[in-house]
Amino acid sequence: MAKGIELILFKGTQGYDISDLVIQIKWAGRKGSSSRTVEATLLDDEARASSRAGINVEEGQQIIFSLDGQELHQGIIMSQKHTEKKQLTFKAYDNGIYLANNKDTFVYSNKSASHIFRDICKRFGLPTSTVTETVYKIPELVKPKTTAFDALCDALSQTFRAKGHRYYIDSKKGKLRLLKRKENILQWVLEIGQNIISYNSTVSIEKVKTRIKLLSDEGTVLAEKKDTELEKKIGIMQDVDEPDETLNSAQLDELVAAMLDESKQPERSLKLTTLGIPDVVSGVGVVVIIPALGISKTFYVDEDTHIFKDNYHTMSLTLNYAFDAEDAFTQKEKSKSTGSGSGSTDSKGDSYGGFSVGDTVYFNGGDQYATSGSYSPVGSKRTAGPAKITRIAKDAKHPYHLVGGKYNSLGGDCNAYGWFDAGTFTKEG
Repeated sequence: MAKGIELILFKGTQGYDISDLVIQIKWAGRKGSSSRTVEATLLDDEARASSRAGINVEEGQQIIFSLDGQELHQGIIMSQKHTEKKQLTFKAYDNGIYLANNKDTFVYSNKSASHIFRDICKRFGLPTSTVTETVYKIPELVKPKTTAFDALCDALSQTFRAKGHRYYIDSKKGKLRLLKRKENILQWVLEIGQNIISYNSTVSIEKVKTRIKLLSDEGTVLAEKKDTELEKKIGIMQDVDEPDETLNSAQLDELVAAMLDESKQPERSLKLTTLGIPDVVSGVGVVVIIPALGISKTFYVDEDTHIFKDNYHTMSLTLNYAFDAEDAFTQKEKSKSTGSGSGSTDSKGDSYGGFSVGDTVYFNGGDQYATSGSYSPVGSKRTAGPAKITRIAKDAKHPYHLVGGKYNSLGGDCNAYGWFDAGTFTKEG
């Protein structure tokens, strides 16, 4: 069993430590699911009382799963299975399962998704902790004879369509939370040669849209936007949608632009098997560095499976590129750079501060950043040595993207592969 594992079984209010019986624990979750799960395989020898947990799924027994004193999962056992190998496997769901397993008719008028979240949780007696205010008032939400989770997903979808902000629901320490997705980017780094065991990368334009139209109930075009440069490459791929009728002209223009920005991006999926990090779960983001693929970016975790077995913790992740977390600037920073006296009309360029893309430099060692606008460094300090400038983001916090000689023909031990401050390197030769 992996070190630091603690599994407590609750029969009523009495807790029993069954950690010594654990053979393997699989802790998993995915985007779009109402709850995370723990699937534990235990010793179950009827000839030895000390080797039986006495689990009975019909009694509503609960478990708490912790690693190194940190609680990872609290939930109810929903299924159990015995085998001839004298093993028992059970599956426990966190309290998000109650959102999926309760049906009702939900009717709301001029209420925010956060209000709807609180009301639904109160209706079914589900405790909450952090509830991010979504602000936007949904004109009408009518969901007859459906699950609580479906109603909440609809509310969050309408909020995204109106404001372009993504939210998700999770459970922590037995309480449900409503969180804003891009505010929960973690600065964990997954890197080849460090903690990545294997990877599989795919890119697809099958769902790409090059133009978006927003139509009224009668079919009148309220707003539209297209990317003509992209259409020259792949042709016209159009989508239509029906926006909230309360939006004004400026809001419609803003909405259609945000929808196109997301819809025109290729679908990029990256699957990793890495050493386990308990904080890396679906809904959060990580920085991934794979030089062979030219990747040094932030990704969202769409699906995760953590395996704890034989003193070893690994995780398998399905990731999607976090377009709203990248890249160099906030809109405010972009405006600042384009409005400066430099005469620049683009936040990125070939030359800046006496350096150009393609220059070979000597990196002095130090902190690396996931994006040119990041507030905090990621990973360990990078090793000094020859490096090449591969991108420049003018006027950014960390304007130079370097790739160290360890990852190209320059040679040496420099493992820089990300964004760096001016002054952290000098020109070679």
